[in-house]
Amino acid sequence: MDFFEKYSYKPADIDAKVAAVKQNAAKWQNKEVWRAALGMIDLTSLTVSDTPTKIAAMTEKVNTFNNEYPDYPKPASICVYPNLAKSVADARYSKEIHITAVGGGFPASQTFLAVKIAECVAAVKDGADEIDIVLAHNSFCDGRFDDAAKEISDIKQAIASVNPNVHLKVILETGALATYEDMATASFLAMEAGADFIKTSTGKIGVSATPEAAYVMCECIKAYFIATGIKIGFKPAGGVSSAEDASLYYGIVDTVLGKEWLNKELFRFGASRMANNLLTALEGKEVKYF
Repeated sequence: MDFFEKYSYKPADIDAKVAAVKQNAAKWQNKEVWRAALGMIDLTSLTVSDTPTKIAAMTEKVNTFNNEYPDYPKPASICVYPNLAKSVADARYSKEIHITAVGGGFPASQTFLAVKIAECVAAVKDGADEIDIVLAHNSFCDGRFDDAAKEISDIKQAIASVNPNVHLKVILETGALATYEDMATASFLAMEAGADFIKTSTGKIGVSATPEAAYVMCECIKAYFIATGIKIGFKPAGGVSSAEDASLYYGIVDTVLGKEWLNKELFRFGASRMANNLLTALEGKEVKYF
């Protein structure tokens, strides 16, 4: 499939476009943007030491956040390993706080498709509202694009059979893709296969989110929307932690996709430290709430 011809798109001048956003960075470095970004965070804990007790405590922090900070939005979701989705479901006060579970053999996607499907389905049955999976690089990087797409569509169909409202985010792991053309191909492949969001990275390899990868992905989302009328969400993740990072990625989305995408339904940050750093920027003093 020639995605570039189909969607009238090929990445060009990406470095220069990112440089232009950075030159205008002051436009997005303000409390209005930081406040909005706080409500777009998938508050993430993906460590070997995660336990039900630890995740329940993190959930309680989100539950009671507005008791201490009534003027700021809560994080959009809590992101955990699939076996801990139930810990969030049992502890959250409101379904307004979504549960994001990483699945499908996260982070390398190196297991059997049947195992990936079973893991994602189990997480949805335990309460996950959103599933983040990783593009099957073992197929994609081998040039077997149909196989990579089929994995996404099969997982999407399986989780939809349990809950049709569950969103599927596909992690492209852009740090493992050699060129902007590869990133664009992966973006179009994932969107066509059923992704509701495309996400940059797992945060588990040497190169995580980059502004350049984000720019390419957002341009692909725009081209796909122009061709189909379907809005796909965008999620930068991996090494995205500071208020300055939030402003930069917010600026890229604003520049490429516009105001319609600047909401938690279409724009998320995958982050563990960003919430505290945004609160610090907003409050003008160090905050370690989460």
